[in-house]
Amino acid sequence: MAAAAFAQVLGPSVAVTLIESEQIGTVGVGEATVPHIRAFNNLLRINEAEFVRKTQGTFKLGIQFVDWERLGKSYVHGFGSKIGQSAGLLAFQNYWFKARQQGWAKPLDAYTINTAAALAGKFMTSATDVPPESPLANIAYAYHFDAGLYARFLRHYSEQRGVTRLEGIVDAVELHPESGNVTTIRLQDGREVGGDLFIDCSGFRGLLIEQALKTGYHDFTHWLPCDRALAVPCEKVGPPTPYTRATARAAGWQWRIPLQHRTGNGYVYSSAHLSDDEAAATLLANLDGKPLGDPRPLRFTTGRRKLCWNRNVVALGLSSGFMEPLESTSIHLIQSGIAKLLELFPRDGFSPVLVQRYNDRLAFEFDRIRDFLVLHYHATERDDTAFWRECRNMTITPELQGNLDLFRDSGRFYRNGEEMFGEISWVQVMVGQGVMPRSYHPLVDQIPEQELRGFLSGVEQTIARCVDAMPGHQAFIDRFCAAAMTPAMRS
Repeated sequence: MAAAAFAQVLGPSVAVTLIESEQIGTVGVGEATVPHIRAFNNLLRINEAEFVRKTQGTFKLGIQFVDWERLGKSYVHGFGSKIGQSAGLLAFQNYWFKARQQGWAKPLDAYTINTAAALAGKFMTSATDVPPESPLANIAYAYHFDAGLYARFLRHYSEQRGVTRLEGIVDAVELHPESGNVTTIRLQDGREVGGDLFIDCSGFRGLLIEQALKTGYHDFTHWLPCDRALAVPCEKVGPPTPYTRATARAAGWQWRIPLQHRTGNGYVYSSAHLSDDEAAATLLANLDGKPLGDPRPLRFTTGRRKLCWNRNVVALGLSSGFMEPLESTSIHLIQSGIAKLLELFPRDGFSPVLVQRYNDRLAFEFDRIRDFLVLHYHATERDDTAFWRECRNMTITPELQGNLDLFRDSGRFYRNGEEMFGEISWVQVMVGQGVMPRSYHPLVDQIPEQELRGFLSGVEQTIARCVDAMPGHQAFIDRFCAAAMTPAMRS
C-alpha cells in the first residue's frame, strides 16, 4: 500500500525501493475494511470492478455483532453518515429515543439503509437516477477481500509505476553515529540499500522502529485483554452476506468474513482465560463449511509505538501498533498513516515540527479507536464467564467514560475532532450494547406525538421500499464484478 501510494502521488521525483521476502509470511487476517479504503483506491485510480474481481472481493455494509450485549441479542453497526432522516436541528435518533421510551419504536436497524439492507442480504452502490435525498443515493460501503491477492495486485501496480522491488531478508541495520538515523540496510546476501526516509512495514518485529531505534511501546492490554488469535478459512456455503459478523465467545470473539471463493474465520481471545487448544476447538466447531487448513496462530499486544515517526523512520501497519480487528481498523490505520505522511511530507530534511504533528495525529487516532473498541467489551450485561465479568468491571479512560455519561444522560454524542468513528457509529454501538439514555433532547417535544409517529413511520417505510428495490448481494457481484472461478473453486 505504501509503495503504491508513494509511486502514484510523489511520482518519478522520488525513488521508491521495496524490500520484502517470499520466505517471510504475512499475518493475512486483514480481510475486512471500512469505507475509507475506497478513498485510497480512488487516489490510486483503481477500477473498482477490476479490484473486486482480482481480490475475490465482496461488499460490506457494516458489522453484525452477535451475543455482545447478552446471549441471544444481536445488532448491526452500519456504515453511513446518518441514522434515518434528520428533522430540523436534531438528528433522527433523538426522535427515536422518545418513541422507544414510549414503547412504539421499531429497532434502530429498521431506520437505516445499511443496516436494513445488510440483514436482508441486499446490496448496490449509490444510485445516480434517484433524488439526492433518497437513501439509495448515498450508500456507504467497504469491502471484504483476500489480503494476499490485494498485496499482489498492488505489487503489480507499484512496479508498473517505477517502484524497484528487491527480494531479500534484512540482516543488519546501520545507524549514523551522530544523528542516530538509519543510513543503510544490509541484506543477508551482502547487498546494501541506502535511503533518506525508511518506511518500516516489518510487522510486530518493528525491525527498524523498535529493534534498531528502541522507540518504545504503549501497552493497551488493560483495556483490550485479548492477546491471541487463530485464523482459518473454510469452504464457502451459500451466498456471501454483505456484512462482517463478530460473534462474542466465552473469552473473546469470532469473526466471519465472506469472500467470493471462501469464508475467512478467526477467534480473537485472551490467553489468560482460554487455552490455545480450547480456542481452536471452539473455532473449528463454529465454521459454516469444511476448514481449508489448520488454524494459524497469532500472538499480539494491543497498543501503539510511543513514536510512529522516529528520526528518519516511519512505522506503518503492525510495526506502528495493533488494534485488534474488531472494527476492521488495521488496514485503515495503514491507509491513515500513509495519508498523513503524504500530507506532512518534508521538502528537505526532517522538520521536527512536521514529525511532532504526525506523531500527535497518529497517537490521537490510535487512542480514540482504542476507546471505541473498549466500548464493545465494557458496555455489556454478560456475566457468564470470568472474561466478561472482568470486561464489565474494568477501569476505562476518562474520555470513554465521558462519552458514556453524556449519552446516558440524554442521548447526545459529540465527535472529538477528526477521530475515525463518528456519531452514527457511536450511537449504533452504544444502543446495540444496551447503553440507553435516561431522557431525550427537549426540542423533540415540540413535535406533536401524531406527527412524530408519522415521521418515524415514513422513514421506516422509505427504507423498506429502498431495500426491496435493491438486488441481492450475490446478484450484484455476479453482474458487475464476479471473479473467474477455477476448477478448484467450483469443487
